[in-house]
Amino acid sequence: MTTAPPPEGFPYRLIATDLDGTLLRSDESISPRTRDALAAATAAGAAHIVVTGRAVPWTRHILDDLGYEGLAVCGQGAQVYDAGEHRLLTSVTLDRQLAGVALAKIEAEVGPLYLAASRDGLDGEVLVGDGYAVTGTLPSTPLSDVSELWAAPLNKIYIQHPTLTDDQLAEAAQLAAGGFVSVAMAGAGIVELLPLGLSKATGLSLAARRLGLKSADTIAFGDMPNDIAMFAWASHGVAMANAHEELKAVADEVTSSNEEDGIAVVLERLLG
Repeated sequence: MTTAPPPEGFPYRLIATDLDGTLLRSDESISPRTRDALAAATAAGAAHIVVTGRAVPWTRHILDDLGYEGLAVCGQGAQVYDAGEHRLLTSVTLDRQLAGVALAKIEAEVGPLYLAASRDGLDGEVLVGDGYAVTGTLPSTPLSDVSELWAAPLNKIYIQHPTLTDDQLAEAAQLAAGGFVSVAMAGAGIVELLPLGLSKATGLSLAARRLGLKSADTIAFGDMPNDIAMFAWASHGVAMANAHEELKAVADEVTSSNEEDGIAVVLERLLG
């Protein structure tokens, strides 16, 4: 395949953006300035791919509001979604037997966990067990019996702990069960157990390949440790000012916060 040069006046052919804490403001809106900067970059010939930890059912309304019709990577890399056709192109599910072993190992180290889980598919429910605190107002279904967790394919399991911080819980989960599942910290109160080896880089590489693009073509924006693999894959990683320190430590640059149009600041500079 012949690789086309970068768009004239813009050094990257692919812009990968996380959603929460990055593209979205705290009220889940996207500022006019950021919309305009992305529109100018795509008009210059760059592709934009949303890369989010949210599964498709929790992402679709945002993409529709944005008028986004391209590919999106959802579920921490598990799903590649065609937003224009409202079609799931690829989906990776969690091995439920391994996940059960992982949960048992983690609870043996830290005690009982609060649990939630994301079902696979375009309309997969998020099941929420007793004690688990859901961030924001996203739709979820109460989980009355933990055994229901294993009744159908899952993309991920969410875990919370009554006393440990997110960093402490993620570290404990990785130490106890890192050989069975991947552990991701995606935001405040959001520690996830994923299929082993899965990351945002997995889904982004698949989506980029469909567009005939490569890691060298890519600038990525993010704010949490679950974006580290994406930064490692991309040519240039930009952390938001509000980003977790672990991500800032591996970023090529730090921009303004998500509330202060950090993505637009960088794109406008690159567009000249």
